[in-house]
Amino acid sequence: MNAAVLDMIKKSAAVPSMPQLVLRFLEVMQDPDFDYADLAKVMSADPGSVSEVLRLCNSALFGVRQKVASLRQALTLLGPMRTRSLLLGRYLVDTVAQKRNAGLDMSYFWRRSLSCAVVAARFADTVAPRERDEVFIAALLSDIGMPILAEAFPDRYAPLAARFCPRSQPPMPEEERRAVEVTHGEVSAMVLGHWTLPETVCQAVNLHQTVPMGEGRPAQFARLIFAGDGFARLLCEVPEPEQIVNIGTQAVSLAGVGLDTVAEILSTVESDIEDLARVLRVDVIPSKVYALIARTLKEQFAVSAAP
Repeated sequence: MNAAVLDMIKKSAAVPSMPQLVLRFLEVMQDPDFDYADLAKVMSADPGSVSEVLRLCNSALFGVRQKVASLRQALTLLGPMRTRSLLLGRYLVDTVAQKRNAGLDMSYFWRRSLSCAVVAARFADTVAPRERDEVFIAALLSDIGMPILAEAFPDRYAPLAARFCPRSQPPMPEEERRAVEVTHGEVSAMVLGHWTLPETVCQAVNLHQTVPMGEGRPAQFARLIFAGDGFARLLCEVPEPEQIVNIGTQAVSLAGVGLDTVAEILSTVESDIEDLARVLRVDVIPSKVYALIARTLKEQFAVSAAP
């Protein structure tokens, strides 16, 4: 990791500055005796944020069992830390989506990021349910360093960014280091740290390109991100059966889940992705490969389990 390059990127216009609304939200949270009414008052200054937090709170992905009608109720159910992460994620997505990024297909980028976040969060429901919200935000923003590098180094990084597309091999960490001296995972972690996201999230994002990933919570998060991204790659393309088996088997093993869990996730993942895309104002193209992936994996596991 080249700390000087990371510091230069951090100070550049490529890294979005934190909105005043989020800064004020964090200031209120620093008071150990804060009241939810104070947080609601801060957020009410931005009706768009209020609407989106309510929609997220009521989405199937976040699993709130009762209909949430008020911001105060949403804040109470989600909790301040969860709400903060959602706010930061929403603003980062919104800001980066408006940028021009040399060589990078942003439609594919967001489709894959959303798919990764949904699948990783669903895996976390099974293996680390208390951590699922941190896994979700880590997975959603794990590749945010890619468009930032594309803006910071348009000539040097564009050829690598252009490979983040269907039926192509995305850039490897060593290729990124040769081109710009840092990896997009390192840049993603730096940005999330700059935006005061939890340290575990930042560490996981920094690790998600590394194999093996080690032990501990950040490593577990990183494995879930890696597994989620494996399935995201399949969901964003029309993969060959062999590719489904190779990537899917590795992802299932890393996540530590069973085939029944994968089948359940694939049954709802399309609606989850579309729901999240509406909230974050990101366009996604409907995919028709969910049933193909589920069937191919089921057949492969049945063959493997046969005596």
